[in-house]
Amino acid sequence: MASRTIFVAVALLCSAVAPASAQTYAANTARRHFVTISSDWLFTHPLHFEKYPLAALAGAEVAPAQREAYDYVSRDGGTFIDVLEFGRRQRGAGITLYPFGMSSGPALMLRGSFEGLPRILIAFDGPSPVSEYALTDARALDAAIGVTVADRSPGWGLGSHVFLAGGVGRISSSLGDGRRVFAEGGGGLGSGPIGVELVVKFAWNTLSSPLDHRFLTVPVTVRGTLTF
Repeated sequence: MASRTIFVAVALLCSAVAPASAQTYAANTARRHFVTISSDWLFTHPLHFEKYPLAALAGAEVAPAQREAYDYVSRDGGTFIDVLEFGRRQRGAGITLYPFGMSSGPALMLRGSFEGLPRILIAFDGPSPVSEYALTDARALDAAIGVTVADRSPGWGLGSHVFLAGGVGRISSSLGDGRRVFAEGGGGLGSGPIGVELVVKFAWNTLSSPLDHRFLTVPVTVRGTLTF
């Protein structure tokens, strides 16, 4: 009788514990975010500079000069080009919207940004359509669409994300207005609403003054972000 009583007690105890042990643990997830505001620090590199814009501005193909007082020379040797300045550091700001929210996994992103373009001063000596070129105050207003893939953590936990986007922009300067197309990609880390991003952007810039010309810029950007 005693052994039967013990068996019944153990069976009742197991039946009481079993439902609790069968429960699954639901981990906390980060809430959805809809807006990111950024402050941008750009360091810009030129790309194919002897072709874009120097060849168009000189009216001839050019090549880098070797151990000369000037930087480039036309292929026929008649025009000498001195790049007096190519400013590499600029500032910018932007806002990114996530129409369907962003938490974990892929999300649609829409970004608008405002950034400075490099300050470019060039002097030409010899036959060329222009004798000097001065782009000193150019700014670009950009709009982009892309996809971000995020793994955000709840609260102040450390999260990460990557993104890829492309878009178009409008350039304003004392030389006149212009346009551009670009693609950019990067990623970052965040803790709570605060984060930092590292971004690379390839931009194809077109201006019509003093004559039709284009140039390529590759800014590497560090962004401080605030997401909510």
